[in-house]
Amino acid sequence: MISGGIVAAIHARLAHALAPPGAWFTPFLVGRHIVGWLDPARAEVLAAHGDALDVGADGVRFAAGIAAPADRTAALGRVAATLAAAGRLTAWRDERYAVAPAFGEAPLFLLERAAARFFGIRTYAVHVNGLVRDGDAVAMWVARRSPHKSIDPGLLDNMVGGGIAAGMSVRQTLVKEAWEEAGIAAPLAARARATGAVHVCRAQPDGLQRETIFVHDLWLPADFSPSAQDGEVALHRRVPLAEAAWLVGNANGDDVVTADAALVMLDALLRQGLIAPDASEFLALDALRHPSLDIAARVE
Repeated sequence: MISGGIVAAIHARLAHALAPPGAWFTPFLVGRHIVGWLDPARAEVLAAHGDALDVGADGVRFAAGIAAPADRTAALGRVAATLAAAGRLTAWRDERYAVAPAFGEAPLFLLERAAARFFGIRTYAVHVNGLVRDGDAVAMWVARRSPHKSIDPGLLDNMVGGGIAAGMSVRQTLVKEAWEEAGIAAPLAARARATGAVHVCRAQPDGLQRETIFVHDLWLPADFSPSAQDGEVALHRRVPLAEAAWLVGNANGDDVVTADAALVMLDALLRQGLIAPDASEFLALDALRHPSLDIAARVE
């Protein structure tokens, strides 16, 4: 079991890092569907794009005449390009997310990944815990993000993790990211077991992160060493689960785990039984995995 001090540190760190947004937000609507949320400053910026968007007191909508998914995609693509040129977005990815009423349904439009948080759309990702049996104990592979990443450069991360781009399935994304970030061939990646999902809903400097992460465990051979293929990961390191727990609760220095990866690691620690159910923070930690993504309940 993890010591009470580390459990308390995990709760303190993640309760702060994953705190729900407390500011006022305005909805981004397509018909009756709320597809995103914007803070007042970002909604005001969009008012200058009247050819594409109608910014009203009750929300942001596409301008009259922009009704087909392809037309919405094109209109918002022009807006995103202008925002990027003005330095209002993170690094352009040239990769688009599908924005739909529900995961897997026909998209209402596609949006450049760099603009996802600006518009507060709900995104989806796949993360993989790389686990190894070490005698009677369990170890976990963690990655260090490249210092050149536009988001969380140099921080620690899950062994594999990536957003689900438009047209990609959960499994396709897992296999793709497993190879790119850790050199895991498709036959081995296919052994990853889906264990559920965790959610993130928090305000960030680049907007609102509303993300569902499909969590997987992949048990790796003891002699396997991950090897990044795409330059997004600087290195990997294998740590016992007790050390992984310390990393999750650490908020200072070089060994800080990204908040979303820390949530995925916490999920693994809970499922592996390393946090006692009668620990005073257990239920609070369990609740961190599934916050509400309903911003409407928080509008003031």
